[in-house]
Amino acid sequence: MAIHRVTRGSLSNLQLEQYNRDGYLILEDLLNDEDMAAPRQAMSDKVSLIADDLAANGLITDKLEHEPFQYRLAKLFAGLTDKDFLKFGRGWRDRLEGYYHLLSNPKIIDAVESLIGEEIFASPVYNVRPKVPRVAAGAVPWHQDKSYWPDSNANPVITVWISFVDATLENGCLHIKPRTQNAKLLEWHSETYSGTGYTALHENQLGSRKTIALPVKAGTAILFNDRLLHMSTPNNSDHVRWSVDLRYQPTDQDPMPQHGAGFLARSSKFPERVATLEDWLAERPEHEG
Repeated sequence: MAIHRVTRGSLSNLQLEQYNRDGYLILEDLLNDEDMAAPRQAMSDKVSLIADDLAANGLITDKLEHEPFQYRLAKLFAGLTDKDFLKFGRGWRDRLEGYYHLLSNPKIIDAVESLIGEEIFASPVYNVRPKVPRVAAGAVPWHQDKSYWPDSNANPVITVWISFVDATLENGCLHIKPRTQNAKLLEWHSETYSGTGYTALHENQLGSRKTIALPVKAGTAILFNDRLLHMSTPNNSDHVRWSVDLRYQPTDQDPMPQHGAGFLARSSKFPERVATLEDWLAERPEHEG
């Protein structure tokens, strides 16, 4: 589905043309350190809770409270197993204040507005991804995001993937197959080798499009269509590849309540209904006044 220029939003006509053609768009340095501070603090708070749990269960003796952000979780799990890590989930959707500030960041919403218009719903299907070295959950197989919401209507759900550390070939950056966004939803299966249950495609379904690796600096956003083929490789570094995948959709799209509570992030028709932090924390999709 081609997306045409709308009256508002931050993307240029050239950027829209690239997105329509290739199915993805890279926005370098979209977020700065100030934008990333609150969500990064939420990530750090979650790691502290995990450290408390590991210590309480006798799996670690040192919570490594003074380790830098990108190293602490990696070192906490250095001597543990995939099962120990997956106890906390392959991706996190905790209702912590910092994540609301990220999901509602105007820089992100402005870019999304260029793609789907002014009535924007922040999907409940967002994930905070700590790709930990040598943990099976770090490798994500080839898939289409739409495999997670196959019954939604034809309007695309926009994924906004943002790295919170420099994403490199070594630590498992995103890989995509450009111009595959116009294909139908492919028949997928749940992978079984890692215990994560990710949706996955077989090699013979991937077609002949060249794979492109997308190493990016922290704060860079990659926007892509929910049918675009993509994956990421294992983390073979000594630190965590922290990233988030946020999703936005038009308000006439299925809000996917089976995945949790999303929220109205922007509306020109009903600006008074845009969800506040308090609404989001209370799992209210709109502000009720």
